[in-house]
Order: sequence, then C-alpha cells, then structure tokens
Amino acid sequence: MLDGEICCMTATDLAQKIRARELSPTEVIEATLGRMERLEPSIHAFCTPTPDLALVEAKRIEQKIANGDEVGPLAGVPVGIKDLVCTAGIRTVSGSIAYENFMPDEDDVVVERLKVAGAIIIGKTNVPEFGYSGAGHNPVFETTRNPWNLERTSGGSSAGSAAAVAAGMGPLAIASDGGGSVRIPAAHCGIVGVKASMGRVPLYPGTKDERYPGVSSWESIEHIGPNARTVEDAALMLSVIGSGPDPRDRLSLPGPEFDWNTCFENTDLKGLRVAYSSDWGYAAVDPEVRRIVDAAAKVFESDLGCTVEEAHPGFEDPYAGFWGLVAAESDLAGMRQLTAKYGDRMTPHLVDFINNDWSAEDLTNAVVVRKAVNNKMWRFMQNYDLLLTPTLAVPPFGLHTQGPEKIDGRIGPPFAWLAFTFPFNMTGQPAATVPAGFTRDGLPVGLQIAGGHLDDPMVLRAAASFEAARPWADKWPPLDELLK
Repeated sequence: MLDGEICCMTATDLAQKIRARELSPTEVIEATLGRMERLEPSIHAFCTPTPDLALVEAKRIEQKIANGDEVGPLAGVPVGIKDLVCTAGIRTVSGSIAYENFMPDEDDVVVERLKVAGAIIIGKTNVPEFGYSGAGHNPVFETTRNPWNLERTSGGSSAGSAAAVAAGMGPLAIASDGGGSVRIPAAHCGIVGVKASMGRVPLYPGTKDERYPGVSSWESIEHIGPNARTVEDAALMLSVIGSGPDPRDRLSLPGPEFDWNTCFENTDLKGLRVAYSSDWGYAAVDPEVRRIVDAAAKVFESDLGCTVEEAHPGFEDPYAGFWGLVAAESDLAGMRQLTAKYGDRMTPHLVDFINNDWSAEDLTNAVVVRKAVNNKMWRFMQNYDLLLTPTLAVPPFGLHTQGPEKIDGRIGPPFAWLAFTFPFNMTGQPAATVPAGFTRDGLPVGLQIAGGHLDDPMVLRAAASFEAARPWADKWPPLDELLK
C-alpha cells in the first residue's frame, strides 16, 4: 500500500487493518513519519516529534500481534499529543521559555489510556503559550500554519493537533478545551472536534513542575477531547479516553451509560427540535460565516427531518465573566513569579492578563455570570434536543495576531471571535464542531452542535447525521506541491 493511502485512512480503518494483519504498525508509522518529514517544514504542527520512540513502540506492538497477544482498540494507530498535556519522558514545553526543558515524570490520564489502548505517540503538537489564546504562535517554536492556507492561523490553543490531523500527519490528536480549544482549531482546519460533557474525560495533572510554579489546568472549565477527520474516529478516541472516572480528577463522572462506538449509529433525527442561534442575539459574525452556517443549519430541516427554528438562550454576553473564571482558576501568584523572571520573553497579552489588577469582585462576579448562563441554558434546552451555532465568528485569519479587531463592521475585544465556544465551557454541556463548508477563498468554516446536559450521544448522532448528509472526509488541503 502506498504511503499516501495509509496517511489518508481513518483511525478506525487503520486499527481494523492492523488487527487483521493487512497492515503492520511499522508500515503505518513509517508512512506517517515520512509525511511529517515532507510537510513539517511548512506547517510546524509538531513542536517535539518523537520518531524514534514511535518506531520502537510500533515494533513492540507488531511483535505482540505476531505472538497472538491481545492488543487494544487503537493498536498501531499514530496519535499526536497536545503540548499542554503531560507525557512522561517527552518534554512538555507549553509554548513557554519557562518550561523549555521540562520533562514530566508522569503521563496525563488520557495519555495513560491511549498507551494501554495501543496508540503510538508520534510527537507533541504546538500550542500558544500555556494555552491562553485561540491562535497558534508562541515564543519558543515556529508558528503553526493552517494546511488550507499557510498564511492563515490554524487556530488554537490545540493549534498543532488540528493542523496535523487536517494534513494527514496522523488520524487522531489529543486537544484540550478551556474556552473552545478542541473546537476552534478543528473548525479552522476543516475537521471534527468534540468537547464531551464536563467530567466524561478525566484531567490530570495538567502542566506542573515545582521549579516553575503557577501553571495548571482550569479545573472547572477545561476538557480534553479528540481532533479527528470523522465522527466515527472521534468516538473511537472517546471510547478510550472517556471510559470512566479517575480518582485524580474529583470532577470525573462514572463510566458512560452508553457505548461511544455505537451511540451515533442511529442517524434518524426526524422530529427532533433544533434551535439555531446565528449570533446569540448579540455577537458580531462575519457575513460569509453566517451564510455558510445558515445553509448548514437548514440541512437539519431539509435533509434530516428536524424542526429548526432561530432562537437564542437569552443570556447577556459573558465575555468578562469567562475571563474572570480563567483568572480565578489560574495560579496568579505563581504565574506572576514566572512573568517576573521571564516576562520579557513571554507573550505580551498573557503577561498583561497575569499582571492585571484582578479584584475580588471580578472573580466572584465571574461565578455569578456562570450561574446566570447555566440557568438560561438549561431552561432553554428544555424546549430543544439540539442547539446549532457557528463554531467561530470568523474564518481563519492571518498569522501572529490574537484575532480580528473588527467583525462585520463592529470593533470588539481581541477574542470576540470566540463568542460561540466558551459559553459551553461555562455550562459543561457537550459540544462538537463539524465542517460546514468553505469560504469563497477555500477556507474551512465550522458548524457547532451542542446537546443538553450529559447528552453526548445526541451530539454524536447529530454530527454523524450531518456528516452523512454533507460528507467531508474526502476533502483535503491543497498540499500536493509540499508532498512531492
């Protein structure tokens, strides 16, 4: 089989062929590493590739299969790991000078579970500094670029994860999402990103090291999830990383009452009640994004038999409250030690955020805002099975900026383009992004699909149904020249 064919296969197909001995893990990893060698000089999805470790692991799994030993559901499948997620023995830089040489001594829970399932880590994927951004540049590594247009951002903070999957450098990658970062880059790169319900996927430890205090996960708003090319592949990864609780995460939920791998198979959505909010009633949205997502929402009515109506949950813009939650869940004292030592080599907006004069009222108001958003949302969802929105307010924009200052003629704060993602971190409900279409310039636009509290199967069903109605897996970025 040609290397290009292997790299364009889904994780599900790769896993099946490896178990059936139609492909060997070594063949798959060598093909993936060859594609990385050709594409990485232009895309920079991986900040720390691990080719030698990957080949050793491929040979180990290959021997297990030859011996007839039992292997996991992802045996031999290459996976990228976001560089905010700890990997024992593989450096975890988090895009910061402060952690440039940090080598964790333990794996994150999701990494442990992926290893047990037989997945092969091919490297750490690039992030903005400590994940405090929706774009993909940092002070340490080359800037990650969007495979659809190398002069545009891939989004963030899981910048490299989405870019790698979109470019065929592995069918799966771990992303994390404190305000949209599973979904943001997935939307910008034309792939699938799933933020499961809060607690479905345990989190531990986050980036930490006693030498450099201050960095940890945003416990009550952060999620870890898959970036993948298909809904089926995303569900396959969730079946591994979302398999039940872990005592290291006090917010983790009991094992799911459904099977991730089959819960999406019923694609009959006829009669479902679907709300579509094109702008929350207050957000500025790029006209081309609105046009594309409007058309995607209509598919749920015309093709899938749902009843779709424009409706908004009715909460006021929670932008300030969200950032108050981020501040409250950041170790400001520890991070200020970092800025005192490294501030002139850190990302300016991050330094400003850390050193902002946060008041007690700022932080308590953030909690009050979250309660208000959650109350509006659960009441709203009593009337609907699904809620659709644009994933992002703008298409992929230029490099080395935090976002457009003006959207549809309105000037706003730098992260206003994330208006649709972070409210679902505040509520904890499940939300996925799927490719909705492309701009006239050929840039991807995402449709966000959200479900009610803990209704992950509904989100996956809806995503799979839309995928069947408007397939995207055969659409690849224009990378032919780079692959020669």
